[in-house]
Order: sequence, then C-alpha cells, then structure tokens
Amino acid sequence: MTARFVLQNVKMIDGNSVDIVVEDKKIVEIGPPGTGVGGTIIDYKHRAYVSSGWIDMHVHAFPEFDPYGDNIDEIGYKTGVTTIIDAGSTGADRIHDLVRHSKESKTNVFAFLNISRIGLKRIDELSDLSLLNEDDLKRAVAENKDFIVGLKARISKSVVGDNGVEPLKIARTFSEDTDLPLMVHIGSGPPNINDVLDLLKKNDVITHYLNGKSNNLFDETGKPLPKFLEAINRGVHLDVGHGNASFSFKIAEQAKEYDIHFNTISTDIYRKNRLHGPVYNMASILTKFLYLGYPLKEIIEAVTVHAASWLNKPALGRISKGDIANLTLFSVEDEAVDLIDSEGEKRKAEQKIVVKGVVINGEYIEC
Repeated sequence: MTARFVLQNVKMIDGNSVDIVVEDKKIVEIGPPGTGVGGTIIDYKHRAYVSSGWIDMHVHAFPEFDPYGDNIDEIGYKTGVTTIIDAGSTGADRIHDLVRHSKESKTNVFAFLNISRIGLKRIDELSDLSLLNEDDLKRAVAENKDFIVGLKARISKSVVGDNGVEPLKIARTFSEDTDLPLMVHIGSGPPNINDVLDLLKKNDVITHYLNGKSNNLFDETGKPLPKFLEAINRGVHLDVGHGNASFSFKIAEQAKEYDIHFNTISTDIYRKNRLHGPVYNMASILTKFLYLGYPLKEIIEAVTVHAASWLNKPALGRISKGDIANLTLFSVEDEAVDLIDSEGEKRKAEQKIVVKGVVINGEYIEC
C-alpha cells in the first residue's frame, strides 16, 4: 500500500494517540486521533505503538555466505526493522555484490566494510594479514561512499589467530586514512580486552559489549574494567550485538547495576540464529531489555533515535511531517514468554514486544 493511507489511533511512546497520514511515500499529517481522512484507514484502536522505523546496527545480510549470512528482507522489514547495517559480512572483494542485493530489496541497507578483503568468506579472516589491503579498501570506500558507514574488525582469538591485536592496529590506520569509525567485535582472547580498549576512539563501536566470555568488560567481582569506563568517557559507543554467543543475562544485569547503559540494541542476526534462536528477531531482543527493567522509551530510542544519530541520518530516527515514512508498529503484550541468552540461561518474562506492521519508504505492510 503506497497511495494515501491513515494509521489511525496509534500510540506514540509517551502514550498519546495520534493519526499519521502518509501520501506519496511521505508523512503529510500528524494529528489528533480520529481526525485523519482520505485513502485507506488502518485503525489500530489505541492498541499499538508507533515509532520511527527500527534500525538494526549489527546484522549479517549477505545471503551467499555461510554460516554468517541471510536474506536482507527476511531480517529487515519482515521483522519490523526498516533499516539494517550489515556488520562486515563483505570486504572489498564482495561489497559491490552486497550493494546489488540491497538494491533488489525493500529494506534500507548500509554496511560496515570488513577490513579483510574477503570478509566472512571464511571466519578467521584476520588470521592472514596479507588480506588487509589498504588500496583495495580505499577503492571500495570511494566507490560506495553512501553505503559504507564504517569499518569492521572482529578482534577475538578465533578470527585473528596468532596475530593478537595487530589487525586492530591496522584497522586504526585504515580508519584514520578513510575518516570512517570502527565497529569492533569483542570476544575470547587473546588479545586481552584491555589492549583492544586502548585502541578505541570516540564514535567507534564496541559490539557484543554484554558477552559472557572470560575476556569480557567486567572483572571477576562484576565491576566494569577501568579501561572500559575510560572508553565510555571518551565517547566509545556501546552496541549489544546479541548473536549466537554474545549476550549474557548475568553480564547485562551487572552492567545495569553499575548504570552502564546501551547506546544501541542490535541483533547480530543471520539465518541460523533467526530460525533456531537465541535471536529470532529484533522484537525478541527488545523483550529481553524490557524484562531487565529498562523503560520502553529507552529501549525504543536505542533502535531509532540513537542509531539514527550515530549514522548521522536523523530523519531515520524521527516521526516528522515531510519525511519519507519509515515506521514500525508494535504492541507490548501481557503474556508470559520464555527467554534464553547466548549462554543457554533461561528467564521468564511477563510481557513481550510484538511487531504489528511497518511502513517502509512509504509502503504499509502488515507483519
């Protein structure tokens, strides 16, 4: 549905209901409930919230790679997410193919370019430093400057092999030479997490910051590492990146206890963890943070306002007259649901977030 339509009686995050009128793909009116006229009326009867379209800062959306790959729209608008950022699935060798796939999809797509030219063709892509070619990387960035939003470096033992922190030092140079921030995946050591933190600057992204591995960001008593606090104070951005192995309820509770909040909530979704868990979809991940006691407003802003701000694309994080309409419609249901983290630990929540529909670049689609 792309002509004129009215989303009637939808709730903003503050609880106030509105009508939103979309015509020719743009938001043309935001008015009191029951006042929107013309075209098709879609009445949500005050039972659903509306936010700007959800943004997932960490996905794997290159369908040709396995295990870390998936179809763009299967992890995009069909799950209520209107914009995805592929987190380094492709390097310079295949970024053009990811761009092509994005043009064949409804979901909005941006990408972090893997610093290894082969990307996730194999999953130890930083174990061979000869694959970190700056000329190839710069060429890929220049040819896709509206698509590439940063560089991705996966800095954990299984990826870097015996190279320790050296790939991150190279990534830092690439970052400075291209003026693009880094997204850094953290996990098992070596290298030691403190050596990783030393190399991160303002606007760089730590993804998997709530992982439960022994090389994580909290000491054995649950306190945040001093270098972690220093990184936060420098303006390093904290991204969840739940994934198959990178979210622990225990660590998340420690972070909340010490008032360390996420900047963005992301899924690290790909085919396997979408179909078989523990990720499933963005709503499932957001439900976990609702269970942890975070306010709905903070949770939703993490996948709208804050993600759009990091991308420097504020229109993606607001509901404003004149903007292309990218919206997510969802409810909070009073229903018991079993939750599981990446460590296999289970919790029972009393509420869950359920996606009802999306408006993707002006087109309404029921989910």
